[in-house]
This record gives sequence, C-alpha cells and structure tokens, in this order.
Amino acid sequence: MKVAVMGAGAIGCFYGGLLARAGASVTLVGRAQHVDAIRARGLLLEMGGETHGVAVAGAVTADGVAGAELVLFCVKSGDTEQVGREMAPHLRPDAVVLCLQNGVDNADRLSAVLGRPVVPVAVYVATEMAGPGHVRHHGRGELLIGPTGRDEAILALFAAAGISARVSADAIGALWGKLVVNCAYNALSALTGLPYGRMIRVPGVEAAMRDVVAECTAVAQASGIALPEGILDAVLGLAASMPAQFSSTAQDLRRGRPTEIDHLNGFVVARGEQLGIPTPVNRLLQTLVRAAETAKEG
Repeated sequence: MKVAVMGAGAIGCFYGGLLARAGASVTLVGRAQHVDAIRARGLLLEMGGETHGVAVAGAVTADGVAGAELVLFCVKSGDTEQVGREMAPHLRPDAVVLCLQNGVDNADRLSAVLGRPVVPVAVYVATEMAGPGHVRHHGRGELLIGPTGRDEAILALFAAAGISARVSADAIGALWGKLVVNCAYNALSALTGLPYGRMIRVPGVEAAMRDVVAECTAVAQASGIALPEGILDAVLGLAASMPAQFSSTAQDLRRGRPTEIDHLNGFVVARGEQLGIPTPVNRLLQTLVRAAETAKEG
C-alpha cells in the first residue's frame, strides 16, 4: 500500500517512519529542512534507546500525496483548511484519508474542504523532532481509528509495522477524551517549562488540572458526548507514564512556532460560550499561552 504523510512533523515522521521501516512505500510531505535531511541520509527514527536510519521519500509540496492509497493528515490544526485545499487536487479518488490531528473537529473541517469523507483518529503517543529529519519517541503509540471501509487492510498494514491500532465507531468520543488530557497538560507544561512528571508535583497544579477536567466534562456532556469512564483518573495518571514528556504546546512555544491552543483549551472556551457554560480556567490558560506566543514574537 502506498502511503503519504501530509505534515511530516513528530507525529507524521514517527508513524511514517515505522511504516517505511516495515517495507511500505511512504512519502513524507513536510518542511524543507526535514525533507532535505531525509533525502540526504534518510529519516532518523530514535526509539527504545536506539536510532535507526529509515529510507523514505520526501516532498515539500502537496503533490507528494499523488498516487497514495492511504494519507495520514498530521498538520497543525490551524493549517487544516489551507493544506486541505492544496492537497485536494492530488488525491486519488479512492484514497483513505486519516486525520491524526489534535482537537475534535479537524476531521469535519478537512472533510468540508475536500468534499469527501475523512476518518478521525485518536493518537496516543509521545514524540518530538530532535533535529532536521530526526524524530524521537518517548512513549506509547496506539491509534484508535474510525471506520474506514478498508479496515482489514489498514489494520494489517499498521500491525506489520508494529503499530497498535484498532477501529472504533466512537473515535470522536475518544478524541474528546484526548482533548481533555491535552487541555489539562499542554498549556501548563508550556507555561511552566516543565515535563509532566515534575509539573504535576508542583503545589496547586493537580488542583488546577482537576478544575480544567471539570470544565471540559461539563462542556462535553452538554455537547452530547460521553467521555471515557474514569477520565479524571486517566488525566492525573498520565504524568507517571510519561514523566519526561513536554507537551506539544511547550515544544511549539520553545521553538517560536504558533501553538494549537485555540483548538485545545480555546475550543472548550468557544463551545462553552455557545452552550452557556463558564470555563474560566481554560480561558485563563488559553490567554496566557497566547500572551507567551506574543512575547516570543517580539
């Protein structure tokens, strides 16, 4: 199966690299600095204390998806519509598009631009770009995929690459669960500059996270979403399983890049306003990250 990864950042390079290492034909579409490094010496895939060089094709423009039977869409949430429009003319009519983005509404937004179905995917992995064309894996790696119409072939492809994946009709519910986790961790990790394990031990942080979860839960319930059972315990327990992980928001802020805060805590704030539900803690975190972005800019 020919695979294209649109948005070869940490998530895209990790899954694309695993698929390519297992023998799939993979093209990574991303920034020039990463693509140039990948073309020169392959993708560096660092995991389990070892670094593997993986031969994989690279492209810097959206026509890199041409001919792909499976497209992993991994761009930042704020770029969804623009990149979708760039990609649309190059998609095969029968290509399956999997949306591996943060947030809960990206698959719908991308589907509206493409005029075709897009499959939501909840991604549970800790990764970062350690340098040009160099992805570092910190933990986990499971995928929860909505029905695709080609479930058996896609699951077999992922299994051959050692990727744990399953299909669920409630992928959107899982994405809401992941949204709650991101709302609790991302901004706080970015603003404190701390990895999860150290961050959660700071006095007051756990209480703030509980407040975030309570607001998110109220908004989800009012939206008709049943969050995974034990969501609070799952949130508070994540720090122990990923103690050294910095959030993607922290990584973006450190590198001076726009964050996805408006699609995380900001999404909860906006939906809360629509539903008449107050979300003061989420609003404060969104505002502080926006302020931090402004400070980095100038």
